[in-house]
Amino acid sequence: MAGSPYTDLDRPPLDGRRLGRALTAPAGPWRRFELVAETGSTNADVAAAARAGEPAGYVLVAERQSAGRGRRGRSWESPARAGLATSVLLRPGLAEPERDWPAAPSSVWGWLPLLAGVALVETVTRVAELDAVLKWPNDLLLGDAKCAGILAEAVPAAPAGPPVAAAPLAGPPAAAASSAGPPAIVLGVGLNVTLRAGELPANPTGMPATSLALAGAVATDRDPLLRELLRRLAAWYDRWRSVGGDPEECGLRSAYLRCCATVGREVRVLLPGGAEVRGTASTVDGDGRLVVNTGGTDHAIPAGDVLHLR
Repeated sequence: MAGSPYTDLDRPPLDGRRLGRALTAPAGPWRRFELVAETGSTNADVAAAARAGEPAGYVLVAERQSAGRGRRGRSWESPARAGLATSVLLRPGLAEPERDWPAAPSSVWGWLPLLAGVALVETVTRVAELDAVLKWPNDLLLGDAKCAGILAEAVPAAPAGPPVAAAPLAGPPAAAASSAGPPAIVLGVGLNVTLRAGELPANPTGMPATSLALAGAVATDRDPLLRELLRRLAAWYDRWRSVGGDPEECGLRSAYLRCCATVGREVRVLLPGGAEVRGTASTVDGDGRLVVNTGGTDHAIPAGDVLHLR
């Protein structure tokens, strides 16, 4: 049947009702689950919901994104049902006494995209049985090819007037709070699952792209991949929130360092202002910044595009 989601049997549709029943629970962080056939950007949609007062715990999944966004405004798109495109709404600046979660200070919110990276590596390793690593701050690599990206954006609370645009999160938000309350955080993940070679997106940084299928995954069913991702994201977020966002106390920093392929590499970092830093990536510090040593001098970098040098 023309237009049927079952025309490509390698890419069956997700079942939103089953996923919603399985993933939303009073004891967990996911309060509402929504699956749509297509949208421009799940991050943009969730940001709009945040500005409209949507509580934390909203999960939006799209079978296809027509205008998905990555860092620096780059596009992230794929054919329908060939990948996972999901965004979640978090409000880390608000205490949740029923979960014993104190408010997390804005100084630690820069760890959220790194937290998502750890959850994504664990998901791909467990479900797809592939050796996945992270390129700081938010790319998942299989070998030397990019398979997934993460985009975290801060959405300022705006009680009146025109909406304020979401801003990519790299370190703490510039405006941590207003009279209307702390910003919301939209955390988006895009994962290539069954993309074929001719469908892979171009990468402007020169790194090739890949998909789980092309990398030889033992499983490419998006249902268990999505379930595992959201469950691991929930588990890490609970651990992080329970200690007020301390990345050392909850084990997040050590977990990130274990799966970060950037540390120990010679790198070239393109900074937001156009400058660059070359040197050896020695660690990721307690603030989530990449530390690059150049000629004996350490540079702590909160945001930038990293190129791994051979």
